[in-house]
This record gives sequence, C-alpha cells and structure tokens, in this order.
Amino acid sequence: MEFLRSGLVLLMVFMILQRGEGQLVENFYSNTCPSVESIVRQAVSTKFSQTFVTIPATLRLFFHDCFVEGCDASVMISSPNGDAEKDAKDNLSLAGDGFDTVIQAKQAVEQQCPGVVSCADILALAARDVVVLAGGPSWEVELGRRDGLISQASNVPGNLPEPEFNLVQLNTIFARNNLSQFDMIALSGAHTVGFSHCDRFADRIYSSPVDPTLDPNYAQQLMEACPRNVDPSIAINMDPETPQTFDNVYYQNLVNGKGLFTSDQVLFTDSASQPTVNDFASNPGNFNGAFITAMRKLGRVGVKTGNEGEIRLDCTRFNS
Repeated sequence: MEFLRSGLVLLMVFMILQRGEGQLVENFYSNTCPSVESIVRQAVSTKFSQTFVTIPATLRLFFHDCFVEGCDASVMISSPNGDAEKDAKDNLSLAGDGFDTVIQAKQAVEQQCPGVVSCADILALAARDVVVLAGGPSWEVELGRRDGLISQASNVPGNLPEPEFNLVQLNTIFARNNLSQFDMIALSGAHTVGFSHCDRFADRIYSSPVDPTLDPNYAQQLMEACPRNVDPSIAINMDPETPQTFDNVYYQNLVNGKGLFTSDQVLFTDSASQPTVNDFASNPGNFNGAFITAMRKLGRVGVKTGNEGEIRLDCTRFNS
C-alpha cells in the first residue's frame, strides 16, 4: 500500500511538472546565469544614478504586472494597436523609467546569458534592488518565472486597487491574489516612495466639506500643490515627510491624517486595520519583515513556470 501511495505521489508531481506548474526557487540560475543578480543590480544602480524616479516607478511596475495575468512581465509588452496591458487607463500613469530600468537590465543580462533569464524575473529582481537603493530591506528573490503570452488592455479594469477603495474593497482585490489584509497593509507601505498625479485625490480636497479624515494643514498643502484645473502632468510625493527614503514614516503619516489616497487613510481610520498601522508606525523592523514576506508572496502570483510562456528576447515584444 505504501509503495502504491508513493507511486501516486510521484505520478502527481510528474504531471504537475509537465503542466509547467513548478515552484519558484532561489538561485534558479546558479548554473545557467550565475551572475544575473549582480548584472541586474548594476543596471538598476546605473539607472537610479540618472533619476530617483527609477525607484517608485520600478516598484509600482512590479505591482501592476503581478495583479494582471500574474508576475509574467505582460505589462512590458508594447502593441502597435495600443491595446496591450500598459495601454489600459489604470496603467497610463506608470512612469517610463520603470519600463526603461527593466529593458536596460534585460539587455545587460542578454550580453552575458542570451535567451536564459525571463523579463519577469528581471522585474522581480529590480523591484527588490530599488527598495534597497532607497534604504529599505533586502531579501532573497525566488526565481524561475516565464514570460507570459497574453497582454491585453481589457484584462486590466477591475484588477488593480483604486485610490478611493475602502478596506473591504482592498481586502477583496488582494485576496484574489492570495494576499491577506496584513500583506495588503505591508505592501501599501511602498507608497513611502511613490508619487501621484493630482486628479487621483482631487475629490478629497475639493469636495464640500473637505475629507474630514485629512489633517487640515496637509489638506491646505495639497490645495496649494494641486490647485483646481492644475496641469494634469503635475505629480506630488505620496509621503510628504521622507519621500526619497523607504521607511515606516508612511504609517506615521496615516496616524497623523496625512494619507494621500482614501485607500491609504482608511488603513488607519478603519478599526479592523488600525492596530497593524499603529504597529508598523512604531516598529520599523516589524514593517520591514512584513514587507519582505508580502513581496515574496506577491512574486508568486500567477507565475508561469516550466514549459509555460516563453523567455522573451525583447521585453517589449513576444518572440513570435
């Protein structure tokens, strides 16, 4: 009986591998491209030396990629018809520096290890590297993703969190990706280095009355930075205190009524999530640990492995 049970287990494992549902692992490229992490790190560092926007742009790109079709670099595809994932309304504000960071890192990797490393893995590594460059924690990135073969703008609506979401809506959309409320609150901390266009929060400051969860002085600062009919290209920092440092000040801002989006501030105003915000605001180590765990979980969302997908030669185009 034990022999039969073992045989069935082996058969199931074989079938899973045949379907390409293998696990991500650290050091996936130890034999095929052992220097991949240092190559990507150098490319990201070079891009960062040109513009700080590299950091929030690359981190946000990773989130937007994983929440639609999984972490498969589908957001990188460019379509001549303007109907790829990156062309969706919710992705139009993604800064070009994030895309450029991945493209440059891929080109550098291709010179050393042609046709081996996926764009999806390069994006995952770059997301870790920009956090470190901003003074945040480091972690081991699980690798082995394949690049997806689908990138459609129509797949984006309803799959990304919106700035006006309440806690239930946030939890629902994160839960679809196997991420808990605790993970969601930790990942929201990425807004410590983010920025936003004025139209994404204008309703909070130009409603009557002004959103009462906003600190009055902060609301006034936002009005001065984002007057009515402001140039739509104007963007402001999501963390008004330490905008170029990856730290836990984002949560301290929430405690003080300085969350830029409704979906930020609700993490403190809702009693179900407030204790976690208070903990992260007081304990940077707890936030860093939770962020690392959540980023590793995020990196497993909808991954293609084994024989699924492809290894793109150009991150912006399918191979065929």
